[in-house]
Amino acid sequence: MSRTFVIGDIHGALKALVQVIDKIKPTADDTLIFLGDYVDGWSEAAQTVDYLMQLEQQYSCLFIKGNHDAWCESWLMGQPADATWLFHGGQNTVNSYDTYDQEQRNVHIAFYNRLRNYYIDSENRLFIHAGYTSMHGPTMERDPSNYSWDRTLWEMVLAMDKRIKKDSKLFPKRLMHFNEIYIGHTPTINYDVDVPMHCANVWNVDTGAAFYGKITAMNIETKKIVQSDPVQQFYPNEKGRNR
Repeated sequence: MSRTFVIGDIHGALKALVQVIDKIKPTADDTLIFLGDYVDGWSEAAQTVDYLMQLEQQYSCLFIKGNHDAWCESWLMGQPADATWLFHGGQNTVNSYDTYDQEQRNVHIAFYNRLRNYYIDSENRLFIHAGYTSMHGPTMERDPSNYSWDRTLWEMVLAMDKRIKKDSKLFPKRLMHFNEIYIGHTPTINYDVDVPMHCANVWNVDTGAAFYGKITAMNIETKKIVQSDPVQQFYPNEKGRNR
């Protein structure tokens, strides 16, 4: 039977990602949906992208673009390195490309260029890095950067009265377009939780890999999760995005 796994933020933690994939043991029938932020944090950012492209050759993979991926894409395409980006993990990403020649970088640019802003599957489930602000859904979003930057969708469901059901007129129209919504971007460890969080019909699968958390993969049918060890254990001499 085929399975679909959604995988949260990675942030250059290649060793932890390999552990998660080894635990999943994907087959050719499975689908892997990555929610973005492949880089910025730990030292193996460029190598993580190499590995993702290898997985794509073996399995059915879908890649969503995160805000950190957009930053890296811009830099690889010749724009000056954003100072905020460098501070928030980008410098480690820049360093990881030191040994890559232009031909290798061009392969990565092509990867970044084809990342999706979001994906909607046949069961009307939305996969997006951050969120969207339009009450009419992501297709009507006026500012595409919200796909990788918005946090208001997640903050809204956190603050919702849990008694409000989807068939209520009080249920936010933003959420009514989809059966389920899967996001990353905001680490659950911000709320002292190291597993995915579920509010309304939104699942947050970013379990803090950039900091002291883990990489998480979730089977979207069974909701069972597979996690890496805490990422810093793989990189004991690094800080990631911890300050």
